[in-house]
Amino acid sequence: MRVSGGTVAAMAAYLDAASAVPLHPVAREALVAALADGWADPAKQHGAGRRSRLLLDGAREVVAEALGARADEVTFCASGTQAAQLAVLGGLAARRRVSRRFVHSAVEHSCVLHAAERHVADGGEAVPVPVDRLGRVDPAAFAAAARGAALASLMTANHEVGTLQPVAEVAAALDVPLHTDAAQSVGRLPVPAGWSLLSASAHKWGGPPGVGVLVVRTGTRWRSPLPVDERERGRVPGFENVPAIVAAAASLRAVLAEAAAEADRQRALVDRIRATVAATVPDVEVVGDPDARLPHLVTFSCLYVDGEALLTELDRRGFAVSSGSSCTSATLTPSHVLEAMGVLSHGNVRVSLHRDSTAADVDRFLAVLPPLVAGLRERAGVTGL
Repeated sequence: MRVSGGTVAAMAAYLDAASAVPLHPVAREALVAALADGWADPAKQHGAGRRSRLLLDGAREVVAEALGARADEVTFCASGTQAAQLAVLGGLAARRRVSRRFVHSAVEHSCVLHAAERHVADGGEAVPVPVDRLGRVDPAAFAAAARGAALASLMTANHEVGTLQPVAEVAAALDVPLHTDAAQSVGRLPVPAGWSLLSASAHKWGGPPGVGVLVVRTGTRWRSPLPVDERERGRVPGFENVPAIVAAAASLRAVLAEAAAEADRQRALVDRIRATVAATVPDVEVVGDPDARLPHLVTFSCLYVDGEALLTELDRRGFAVSSGSSCTSATLTPSHVLEAMGVLSHGNVRVSLHRDSTAADVDRFLAVLPPLVAGLRERAGVTGL
């Protein structure tokens, strides 16, 4: 039992896995072991350094196999954000003489949009491609917009509403390199085909925070926007966090072994949330594609409800969820994703599950939500719904 904000919550339920997943038990074990054996500089030739290098190389092989890549195409960095921004800025820098145009979907993660802003400030052009009401780009329209560009970026799945993007279909129609942000899908769904650059984040699949993955396909032109360093084949400077990287690789292998069963289990729970919320909360809109989506994530918006107040009251009752944009929920600014989709953004809640989420957690959430929303509306003077 815990006390939160004056309200006693019998059992806390963490339902914000899209932000970060609790550390997988396998990751914890691997991290402890690697702290003992992988603390030395993997660039050194002495015994301790060689042990670190063997651990680093083994982790790289595991991650490469999971992503359908070669080991020499995989680079480790500090976060998924850094990986995505290096992918974008490095891809644009390498093709600067070809074009200065960068094309991306209107619902990319904020890290990609910030990279686009940097590119524009440097004299380049950034072109957002609209999405439909489900949050998906039209493949033909995206390919047409990207024709002759330096680089295109299309996320594998949306961080906020869960909609899967047609990455393989778009890639097949493109004549330019494609970056895909796969942070939300790696470890949950198969990696789509056709991309040239990929970014991912270990703490999204149950690895430790502080490990990002950048993959640059052989033959893809890419130049690091960072100062030159001998680490990670010159792509990312700085001392590799070998223990965290080893733990990230171990947990990725573990979650992939159970991914299909977990996807089925979580999809059934999310289906229950989608149906029950729509049936029990008046004036609510469940957003994102109901079918072609991530298995663990659902977002809905409640009219006449303040999102910050709803988050606070849910937390007081023991439910950790997210609201607003997955990138800007700390400030609860309007979601660029929901705005691009043209859907309701008031009282927005994103629920995302992980391997420890239970049916009991979901049932308690669904029991608490309707009266809570009703109470907030009544407090705001909205009645008769």
